[in-house]
Amino acid sequence: MDDKDRLILTLLEEDCKVPVESLADMVDLTKEELLSRIEVLEKDRIIQKYTACVDWEKAGEGVVAAIVELKVSPERDFGYDKIAERLARHRQVKSLRLISGAYDLELLVVGKNIHEITRFVAEQIAPLEHVRETGTILIMKTYKDNGIEYFERKSGERLPYSL
Repeated sequence: MDDKDRLILTLLEEDCKVPVESLADMVDLTKEELLSRIEVLEKDRIIQKYTACVDWEKAGEGVVAAIVELKVSPERDFGYDKIAERLARHRQVKSLRLISGAYDLELLVVGKNIHEITRFVAEQIAPLEHVRETGTILIMKTYKDNGIEYFERKSGERLPYSL
């Protein structure tokens, strides 16, 4: 992994649909050299997946999301890994992190409505053997996600600036 690979990753993370020819020009490589590097990054699972950032509200498919924090008893010899693997298998769990602070794990959970999320936490998460406590925080509105702003600025609008 060198600086060109890091630049490729940064540019793909910003926009994975940029044409290969343009991307090759940006990193000063031939198209073949670029594709070879990307193939290695994919094979080594450094590039995990190419995905779209969708505004489901604009698409007319409102989705409810919540942050679910868990206090978990780590398993002997495995720590938090086994419980995290089990939690990650649920389709409702969009992200899962080991965190510091009052809780051990943080999940981003989605559902069609708050009742679906509540039922999922109560029936699938809370009863798990190593889960000691849950805390659920409803996400009321998303303004920015994965670097994408979900509000529109008027043309030429600037943010206030002061020293």
